[in-house]
Amino acid sequence: MLPASIQITGELLSPAEVQDICESLKEDGVRLLSVRGCQLSDRDFGRVCRCVAESRSLAQLNLNLGVVSSINRTRHLADALKANRSLQTLFLHGSPLLDTGLVTLNPALSTHPALVCLDLGDCMLGDEALGLICGMLPPDGAKSGLRELTLSANPGISSKGWTRLAIAVAHSSQLRVLNLDYNPLGDQIAGMLAVAVASSRTLEVLDLEGTGLTNQSAQVFLDMVENYPTSLRVLVLAENNISPELQQQICDLLSEAEDDEDREAPPPFTGPASSRALLPIRDKYQPPTWLPHSNSGPQVVLLTSGLGESLLAETEM
Repeated sequence: MLPASIQITGELLSPAEVQDICESLKEDGVRLLSVRGCQLSDRDFGRVCRCVAESRSLAQLNLNLGVVSSINRTRHLADALKANRSLQTLFLHGSPLLDTGLVTLNPALSTHPALVCLDLGDCMLGDEALGLICGMLPPDGAKSGLRELTLSANPGISSKGWTRLAIAVAHSSQLRVLNLDYNPLGDQIAGMLAVAVASSRTLEVLDLEGTGLTNQSAQVFLDMVENYPTSLRVLVLAENNISPELQQQICDLLSEAEDDEDREAPPPFTGPASSRALLPIRDKYQPPTWLPHSNSGPQVVLLTSGLGESLLAETEM
């Protein structure tokens, strides 16, 4: 039997329902487990974590919107991650982790052998936590690290912390998607990020929606994509004080670069086992939606395809 997915949103989970989840995990019958916004007792949360630790099939775990609601639950999750070897994608968006929680999780997150996609958006993080996250973006030649990182809506991070992240991004040998939407970055931090993007050989998606940018930042990014080679293919600048004309110019240049790359690339695989049409689109505020996704249209207007989710789709071919 092929591993299945369990997706439950915003419900009060009974002990019997938790038992069913645990049995499926023990049987290695679950590839995706999402209990986004669900309520369950501390005892049942611990049971789920112990089964996650033992699972050899689980690739994606969604605990968004307050499921990890205390330091005790954070410790349970850390213990599970230390033992688990299969997880590729972890969503903790909207969990009140604080820096203390990230300190608790860091030893397990930074040494996990398979984790490539991490969502820590709206987790009330500060500079201490961001310093630990930078350690998950190792420089060239070091070790494997995150390929997709979401840090949306963490206003407690200072300009010093964001500067440190920009340096880590510039030297990361793995990172492909970076979501920083709804942080008060401003033009100065955006300029540092532009330098990081120009230095990176892997970063393809940068989400800066609602980050307090102006035409000054847009002009810097326009100059970068117009005059320098870059891997960037998606730049989200919505909900900023940036003129539509500048945004369109940047989009056009990114589209042209992608078109040139497509012409040089070999023909894509189109056999019946291809799963590219199933790539999910990241939804910032609602449950992950599994939608058809076409490669034929312009890519620069997408909010971003979740890389960890993409890897999950590709392994289900």
